[in-house]
Amino acid sequence: MSAKGKHRRPKQHRIARRLAFAGTGGAALALPLIGATTAGAAVTQPAVAPATSTLARPAVQPAVQPVVQPVVQPVVQPVAENAALPLTYSVVGGDTLSKIAADHSVSGGWQTLYADNRSAIGADPSVIRPGLTLRLGAAAKASAAKATAVTAAAVKPAATYANNLDGWIRESLDIMARHGIPGSYNGIHRNVMRESSGNPLAINNWDSNAAAGIPSKGLLQVIDPTFRAYHVPGTAMDSYDPVANITAACNYAAARYGSIDNVNGAY
Repeated sequence: MSAKGKHRRPKQHRIARRLAFAGTGGAALALPLIGATTAGAAVTQPAVAPATSTLARPAVQPAVQPVVQPVVQPVVQPVAENAALPLTYSVVGGDTLSKIAADHSVSGGWQTLYADNRSAIGADPSVIRPGLTLRLGAAAKASAAKATAVTAAAVKPAATYANNLDGWIRESLDIMARHGIPGSYNGIHRNVMRESSGNPLAINNWDSNAAAGIPSKGLLQVIDPTFRAYHVPGTAMDSYDPVANITAACNYAAARYGSIDNVNGAY
């Protein structure tokens, strides 16, 4: 036999060699070649379920309807009719108790106002200094009184007065009543006849007032400073006007003497 044939190694199948090489490390490795060549060696992989997200889906919240707050109407408190009336009053120049009582509809007129403030005013009700604080006491409902007066004026025809001494006195008395100024027909008439004999244009040009440049004028002989200080709203600003003269003089007499009825001489 030929020597060459003796030592020839038998050919191993290419696949066998590869398997032997793969197994020499002691660990069996699954090579893809086997799967490629042997149909029975194919490994069937289990069906993979579709991946399920581990994130929880947010719960679907129901639509939140906006809370509609009810419209709260402010509570309107009824305003007291006399809320506008001050409980106190600070005296200014030219004020008199009668004027203050009339302007603020003080029940009982200037007499009540004086009685309520006598300790502050002093013994003479005709002397009140500017800046003095007066308590108005039980003030009348001025707003209601004004409304009543307007209503009455709209319903009732305006009163007419004769253009003579009788008519002037009666018109003055009506104005005085609206302003809380005391006085009577007889008290006014008596003083008018003594002072001017009923002449609305009478003037005193000889006494000390005349010498000082402020003569007494009109039915009740009033000097201009006194007329201006005690002038009653709603009457003329002319001291010769008979109604304005009587009303201002009675307002002054009320503040100084309590009433024109208490005047029986020069005042």
